[in-house]
Amino acid sequence: MSANGAEAGKSPEPSFFRSLKVVAWSFLGIRKNSEYQEDLARVNPLHVLAAGAGAALMLVVGLVVLVNWVVAK
Repeated sequence: MSANGAEAGKSPEPSFFRSLKVVAWSFLGIRKNSEYQEDLARVNPLHVLAAGAGAALMLVVGLVVLVNWVVAK
């Protein structure tokens, strides 16, 4: 068996960057089902929770800043 064949079945370690990508795609609401299933197998739920909370906070703060900017004009 080749080294590539042995490593192909092995899933990589969960990374925070991959969790950020998962959260970004979920905010957009578009994702292939096959990629969604692959992400579920490769991400750490705590990373997704932290990335989601951070993204939601940034969205709310961004909206508040936008509204204040529009009202001030």
